[in-house]
Amino acid sequence: MLIALIARDKPDHLQTRMDNRAAHLAYIESTGCVAQAGPLLDQQGSMVGSLIILDVEDMAAGQAWADGDPYAKADLFEAVELITWKKVVG
Repeated sequence: MLIALIARDKPDHLQTRMDNRAAHLAYIESTGCVAQAGPLLDQQGSMVGSLIILDVEDMAAGQAWADGDPYAKADLFEAVELITWKKVVG
């Protein structure tokens, strides 16, 4: 099952993102269920959120992954949405 994790950072939390980025990227690498990922950017090109496509068994596994993300543990996000996603192109 593919799940899109769409997360918006809390305002003025770029330093929190940067402080936890290495751990976040290591988590992505170690879990092996991330099909695609990258930051959301504002008009100035600053990172303000995340889009992560998870390839997991079910929504519960997606939520568990989201809860274990070092960004989530650092309280970076203002909002997180998990939604089933269907790949059509690419």
